[in-house]
Amino acid sequence: MSAASSCRESFTSALLRLAKADPRIVALTSDSRGSVSLGEYAAALPAQFVEVGIAEQNEVGIAAGLASCGKTAFVCAPACFLSARSLEQIKVDVAYSGTNVKIVGVSGGVSYGALGTSHHSLHDIAVFRAIHGIIVFLPCDARQTRKMTEWLALNEGAAYMRMGRGAVPDVYETDDPPFVMGKANRLKEGSDLTIIAAGEMVRHALDAALALEAGGVGARVLDMHTLKPLDEEAVIAAAAETGLIITVEEHSVNGGLGAAVAQTVVRNRPVPMRMLGLPDEAIVAGSSAELFEHYGLNARGIEAAALVALAAGKATGKATGKATGKATGKAGRKAGRKAERP
Repeated sequence: MSAASSCRESFTSALLRLAKADPRIVALTSDSRGSVSLGEYAAALPAQFVEVGIAEQNEVGIAAGLASCGKTAFVCAPACFLSARSLEQIKVDVAYSGTNVKIVGVSGGVSYGALGTSHHSLHDIAVFRAIHGIIVFLPCDARQTRKMTEWLALNEGAAYMRMGRGAVPDVYETDDPPFVMGKANRLKEGSDLTIIAAGEMVRHALDAALALEAGGVGARVLDMHTLKPLDEEAVIAAAAETGLIITVEEHSVNGGLGAAVAQTVVRNRPVPMRMLGLPDEAIVAGSSAELFEHYGLNARGIEAAALVALAAGKATGKATGKATGKATGKAGRKAGRKAERP
């Protein structure tokens, strides 16, 4: 079993190290230094820390103002509030204005599971994908979170990085995991289907692929850590080389990773797809693990969905072959009769 670490703690540890070396970096929070794990940062660098209280809209506006003065501003708060309450400020003050603000949404997806819909962020990827000028990142483990944080600190422009709350199993074993903005990482080879996942779902997708491999099914796994811009080249290659794509996300099935992949597939290389995520319904209450189990978003659920999709593909192919054969035979008989006419 892989070791487990918290992405939010990895983020704040990296941010503290980077901020000590670069006084332009400033972290802002909305009475959520505990939720984000910013206590040590605030104590070490009070002059590079802004607490605005429970006021996410002000938090984003202040960050945009600081960025316009040359600061690299990291807005840190729960994803559910940043992607709803302060959406207009992100759209106008950050994206439209082109300010160097990094929006860091913690406890994303169903991390606050037991608190229910008010604290879920199942719309955030769809929202930020639709706003011009914002890059969208979903790190899958602590090591990748650190790499993304370093990238954000060094590169100008607006971005949204969403992570969960609890510790997550490591996906990458090296302290220097591969990370290129906009380029998916291929974690496993396979020719029968491709599983594309982002964020915390990557570990579940990889475990599902390993279980499928034990049963003789080869599943390619892509870590789509950057959802915008999407690595369309990797998606098209997956469609062409494996013929079946399954997407897995801790987000609504509407407008997120699955939708982004489907848009690419339908334009370039149409193949069967199955999109796994949270359905468009009132989500049940429970812990993250319970919700993943309930909605088929853990390794066991993904494996089962893959087997169903493969079986459906074979049945469709068999039916198509039969229909094609009948049509060809009928056409052949017709042609033969015509040829026999004097």
